[in-house]
Amino acid sequence: MKKTYFLFYGIVLVHNWCNAQNLPSIQTDRPDQTECPFIVPVHFVQLENGFSIRENKNNSSEITTPTVLTRLGISANFELRLITEFVLNKNNFEDKLGLHPVLIGFKTKLFEEKGILPSTAFIGHIEFPKTGSMVYQTTYYAPEFRFSMQHTISDRQSLGYNIGAEWNGETPEPTFIYTLTTGYSFTETIGGYIELYGFVPQIDRPNHQCAAGLTYLFNPHHQLDFSGGFGLSKMASKYYIAVGYSFRFKI
Repeated sequence: MKKTYFLFYGIVLVHNWCNAQNLPSIQTDRPDQTECPFIVPVHFVQLENGFSIRENKNNSSEITTPTVLTRLGISANFELRLITEFVLNKNNFEDKLGLHPVLIGFKTKLFEEKGILPSTAFIGHIEFPKTGSMVYQTTYYAPEFRFSMQHTISDRQSLGYNIGAEWNGETPEPTFIYTLTTGYSFTETIGGYIELYGFVPQIDRPNHQCAAGLTYLFNPHHQLDFSGGFGLSKMASKYYIAVGYSFRFKI
């Protein structure tokens, strides 16, 4: 009986392992600001976890410990998303420590890459004001959206960009978002990117930044990343550094 059980268990493990080999390697929306157009495989949960330190020009800093993006593959063209962030803001007057309001959303694939037409997806979230710590709660619901697009330049290089807008939960004016990044695979396990991105408020000065980073793929389901960047405009932060770990599993 025991031999039959172990034989059955071994067959299940081999079957799952073989299925995993048919999947592409994990595709994450971190560490860059440019969200990718790829959907998490059906029945997989993907957790993208990060830690970051940001130094601002007004003698304040922000430590995120951690940020977690949870993605659930529903179909070949649709995933559900949940974003949680635990943040410490430090300045000359007070320290604010707590959970940011939770963001719930989705990503849906719109177009496959074909000729000059990029692979394209739409991403939408809404922030729920009463789901965070008191110090970070907002008055209103805060939506955000972006279109994510990517071109294949070669077997090793890609070009990605996003356009969209977000609201802060306090005022009706949007902040427009843009990103532009190029990624390069140095080996089968090591990749890198450089990026320009920014936030352009309707009634305030823009925030432009640049960044770069590296990723290391342990196996098709687990990835480590390192990144950092600095500001290009007066409203931007001085610099930031971040490290992250992403993985996925089937449910």
